[in-house]
Amino acid sequence: MRSTMKILIVSDTHRKDDNLKKVIEETSPIDMLIHLGDSEGSEMFIPEWVNPGCQMQMVRGNNDFFSSLDKEREIEIGTYRVLLTHGHYYNVSLGAEQLMADAKAADFDIAMFGHTHRPYFDDSHGIILLNPGSLSYPRQEGRRPSYMIMELDEKGAAHFTQHFLD
Repeated sequence: MRSTMKILIVSDTHRKDDNLKKVIEETSPIDMLIHLGDSEGSEMFIPEWVNPGCQMQMVRGNNDFFSSLDKEREIEIGTYRVLLTHGHYYNVSLGAEQLMADAKAADFDIAMFGHTHRPYFDDSHGIILLNPGSLSYPRQEGRRPSYMIMELDEKGAAHFTQHFLD
């Protein structure tokens, strides 16, 4: 698969940015960086860490108290209509059902969220729902920092890979 677009998806870095800088360095060049909230002020600096021409898409998390970022964003990635949210307004800590139902009802193709600090991917309900996990405070079994890469192939189809740091 030759990638026509490469997107780095991260969340919940909580201003502990060494892993984020490392991942940006290892995955560059990237076409877009999506941060799904709880950057805690680092949103001011992240644009300086990415390659020139990289689009930035960031939303506010529940710990981004003084942030002027949007609480949600609707974006287009290729032919996909994408909802970016931190997830706490959808009670994702209890499960992704409410987010899935709301995103599906609003005709999104993909909904991306953070908040739980646990990687998650589900494409079995006619919508892609994903969480890259946390690069700073992972909570899943094994507690390995994680992120996701989304790539669009030559036909515009999206491919997702979950990555973990050692």
